[in-house]
Amino acid sequence: MKHHAIEELQGVAEIKQDLPRRTLSRTERLERWAELLERSPHRRLSTLHETEYQPAHVRATMRGDGTPISVAFEDPVLRTAGMDNDSYGEAKRFFELSDEQLHKVICYCHFGATVSASTAARHIRAMLVENQPGLFARLRQIFLG
Repeated sequence: MKHHAIEELQGVAEIKQDLPRRTLSRTERLERWAELLERSPHRRLSTLHETEYQPAHVRATMRGDGTPISVAFEDPVLRTAGMDNDSYGEAKRFFELSDEQLHKVICYCHFGATVSASTAARHIRAMLVENQPGLFARLRQIFLG
């Protein structure tokens, strides 16, 4: 493959560098993240150390190579949807998670130095059903409106 500078290519083709962001719902973003992790379920991913003890401004900037968050950030779909980096604070904002929820996926205190991708995915999928009504509440909605 031959590489060219953008300036060289602009004379040959129209180059659009500002792609429109695709809007994904919170559920779609979380499902995508879980799916990405499930592609390599046995992969060992790094955790972040003691997130719950860090001041908010420090916690927001925490990041690491090979974390569940970095798996999400490597995905062009999630980046196009607005994920700006692989920090704790960005994951919290982008996936609309509380500190408690993100702590369950990424913190050292739960898993040690690494967590399997399948375990991280399972915790993310659990967040998808946390705020949904239970079976009886859903049946009541269906039958009683």
